[in-house]
Amino acid sequence: MMKGFKEELENNILPYWMKNMVDEEHGGFYGQIDGNNKAHKKANKGAVMHARILWTYSAAYRLFGKDCYRKMADRAYFYFRDYFIDRVYGGVFWELDYLGNPVNPKKQTYAQGFALYAFAEYYRATGTPMALAYAKEFFYQIEACKDTILGGYWEAFTEDWQPIADMRLSDKDQNEAKTMNTHLHILEPYTNLLRIWDDVSLKKAQKELISLFIDRIYNAETGHLQLFFDADWHVQGDIQSFGHDIEAAWLLLEAAQVLGDAMLEDQIRSVVPSIANAAMEGLLSDGSMAYEKKDNHWDRERHWWVQAEAVVGLSYVGRLLNNTSYQNKAAAVWNYIQHNLVDKHEGEWYWSRLENGDINRKEDKAGFWKCPYHNGRMCLEMLENFDNI
Repeated sequence: MMKGFKEELENNILPYWMKNMVDEEHGGFYGQIDGNNKAHKKANKGAVMHARILWTYSAAYRLFGKDCYRKMADRAYFYFRDYFIDRVYGGVFWELDYLGNPVNPKKQTYAQGFALYAFAEYYRATGTPMALAYAKEFFYQIEACKDTILGGYWEAFTEDWQPIADMRLSDKDQNEAKTMNTHLHILEPYTNLLRIWDDVSLKKAQKELISLFIDRIYNAETGHLQLFFDADWHVQGDIQSFGHDIEAAWLLLEAAQVLGDAMLEDQIRSVVPSIANAAMEGLLSDGSMAYEKKDNHWDRERHWWVQAEAVVGLSYVGRLLNNTSYQNKAAAVWNYIQHNLVDKHEGEWYWSRLENGDINRKEDKAGFWKCPYHNGRMCLEMLENFDNI
């Protein structure tokens, strides 16, 4: 049994955001705390960050029932509802300024997915009827993003849901019509919505999405998930993302189990070990997991989110296969996190350790992409589903 997850969550991760990120003047949360722990109070505010905060504190409130977590969840819910939701064209804006005005109103399908994920969790935690109503609206909006001919979901649109030239999620990504990452983060919220809404169209969409991972995204020869695709599902580029592989391994298992389709679940159970073993190619001698391999070039930076997902994914696969070697590897990653990524002086986690072991202070401590979601969810998963403490 691994230990320390409750302490890490309740004494470090959650208090950090409550203490440092609440924007009392303009609402919601500050857009950025940089790698030197300096708050940038006029930084833009991202939809993904606010949705992930909403999910995290809703889940924490559901698990622990503490008023301070409910207060944070309420703050995130009402701000997201009032500022990020587009009342004219539907869906959610990508980015606001610090005052709450849309500065990048594009509709990234990925962001719609996280809005759904968060609002569904807020409903699970609080029973707020309008949260479920909004979650259903997000579902219908995502379904309108579907490629009705070849399947899957288009990556991005303009504010009024027209085709857009630059579909990239971030500057690091390729500009392609379809991506594994967005599909993974549609799968994830659909799973959460299925827990609270027994709907035929939702079940059909989730079944199609799981099958899509098996048929299109999963590479049976290598075990890896392919990342970027053109409109016709032709693979673009040669990248192995170890963190996404191990994250998908457990999210696919969870999705199939919640869906309750026995035949599809059997398929996923047969594929997941292959995905996990492919991800384990990225395990390094110090117990951590490398970031990626691109065109046979290794990037051995130890990103915070990759390590968090490795702990959860390896634990799930170990339980699936009844094989303690996976749990032992999860424990080694957790040990690496505790000694190398947890900021014991300022709180939260560093973005990463560079290949030479230095702390990466060029990237945020908290911000557009650095949220309490991967590390917070790791702790919640280990507490709720693995009886760790």
